[in-house]
Amino acid sequence: MKISWKIKTWEQLKTNELYSILKLRSKVFVVEQNCVYQDIDDKDKLAIHVFGFVEGKIIAYSRLFNKKEYFKETSFGRAIVKKEIRNQGLGEELVKRSIDVIKTNFGKKSIKISAQAHLQNFYKKNGFKSKGETYLEDGIPHVAMYLNI
Repeated sequence: MKISWKIKTWEQLKTNELYSILKLRSKVFVVEQNCVYQDIDDKDKLAIHVFGFVEGKIIAYSRLFNKKEYFKETSFGRAIVKKEIRNQGLGEELVKRSIDVIKTNFGKKSIKISAQAHLQNFYKKNGFKSKGETYLEDGIPHVAMYLNI
């Protein structure tokens, strides 16, 4: 599978790209995870958007923030891979690309993520370390994880 990647700011996103991103986020975070929450939170305007697509369809996505735009550290979130193609290494590629884009755009700083607790081992394989207790975010157990780059 040949994946193409795009990195765009809010201003650079085309309407159809934004629509596809929001559709995928809704499909995964609202429908698949059965979680009613406000996904459109005005933070997208601050983010750098990283997305992979195949044959014109977005299949992976994350949004990245400089320090103090989300947490006091640089961060990324809303990291997703379309359900039908998970467990093929695309999640690791998405995390690595997200880290690289953070380094390029924001410099080498600590990265903080709010990871769903069941994904701790996945993020640990990518160098992140858990810190603190598990907490509920939108009704789903999460944990703060950090990576020093």
